[in-house]
Amino acid sequence: MERTRPDDDADELTMLSQYLDYHRATLVNKASGVDGAGWRATLGASELTLAGLVKHMALVEDMWFQEAMGGEDAREPWASVDWEADPDWDFHTAPDEDPAAVLALYAEACERSRATVARLGDPEALAAHKTRRGYRPTLRWVMLHMLEETARHNGHADLIRESVDGSTGD
Repeated sequence: MERTRPDDDADELTMLSQYLDYHRATLVNKASGVDGAGWRATLGASELTLAGLVKHMALVEDMWFQEAMGGEDAREPWASVDWEADPDWDFHTAPDEDPAAVLALYAEACERSRATVARLGDPEALAAHKTRRGYRPTLRWVMLHMLEETARHNGHADLIRESVDGSTGD
């Protein structure tokens, strides 16, 4: 996936969107082009895999943009998961799934997120639902949170990918 550097001078929502898209593309690039063993590889004591990171990010895209901001119900595959039985279901199930299917799940979630951002159109827009902590974040907060989470997981993906085939860089 081609990464586009964010504009140096744009309105706030455009910049947040561009930076988030840059990090989304980074994750896709890190997780793409590996064989099945690379898709399932872990590093050290960690259970994280490229597969799990991509599926987890699909989940949080849907959770924050569609559910919290957009007020939608959870969609499949998330809606029928017994999260109490396995709070890390997204991480645990992804390594056994087809990489193309998980990458498509993430791409579709990102497209839905972009549509929600475009529909809301205002960084001050409030979430439709309160968080577990009892507040309604703004779109700005959600986008900044997603930037942080995506960038943090890109660091994990970078280490895993380097251990798989020596690939380094952004």
